[in-house]
Amino acid sequence: MARSLYEWLWQHEFWLPPGITWEDMQESEDVHYPQPRDLLLSIPFALILVVIRCAFERAIALPLSTKLGVRDKQRPKPQPSPLLETFYSTRRKNPEEGELLNLAKQCDLPVRKVEKWFRRRRNMDRPSLSKKFSEACWRFTFYIISFFTGLAVLYDVSTYPLQPSLFLYYMLELSFYWSLVFTLPFDVKRKDFKEQIVHHAATIFLISFSYCANYIRIGTLVMVIHDASDYIPTLLWILLCECSSDNSAAAPCLLVLPNYSHGLQVHPPGHGMHQFVSFTSHREGGSIQTA
Repeated sequence: MARSLYEWLWQHEFWLPPGITWEDMQESEDVHYPQPRDLLLSIPFALILVVIRCAFERAIALPLSTKLGVRDKQRPKPQPSPLLETFYSTRRKNPEEGELLNLAKQCDLPVRKVEKWFRRRRNMDRPSLSKKFSEACWRFTFYIISFFTGLAVLYDVSTYPLQPSLFLYYMLELSFYWSLVFTLPFDVKRKDFKEQIVHHAATIFLISFSYCANYIRIGTLVMVIHDASDYIPTLLWILLCECSSDNSAAAPCLLVLPNYSHGLQVHPPGHGMHQFVSFTSHREGGSIQTA
């Protein structure tokens, strides 16, 4: 029973293009294919990216924010109060009216001063403008570099076997999203924090799945378009003072899809690739149509 299920699940008609079998995918001294164990390299690479990010933010992003006139507001510190600090750290950051009255009695302070203390204490925890700028500058720079790197590895490159440039590009993308997961506790907390975690997890899963399934070309195409949709709207907003994410995503599609169509002429897609394209394009909120 288990053997029959295994053979049915891994039949080459589902996973591979027509005319290709699993025997054609065997590695040799000259031909190498993606191996799941390769993905383990993304963890140390992610730690290296974290170090590079820290150096980039200190050496480039912060001085750039100063030159561009990004100034942090002066935030007055609250008066030292161990009792209020303990309540703030262990109970609430925004106490209710009854709690304010009790705290005011315990500290022998007016209620207005207790409210003012909590307001100033909350302001201290808010990220500064320079921190927000540094974080956005790092992501903007990475997405630009990864986008043009993706175009370079997609342009006029042999489809099979696995090219070293495609392997390095996959490691770059996967390591970046692992680094974002590692730095989540220290990054600026956004309102869509939970959705951001789901996004990173889904992206890591899709990149890993496409690599293990050897969907390298279509996976690279999706990552290039994904990176373009992250930085091009911001770039257009800076240059044109208006942003349209749908229109901005059309430019990389026009650049990359001709190469994708050429790949279809070499090996028609199998059923598995159709499922992968449908899943990834649904995650991006659009669809990829082929003639």
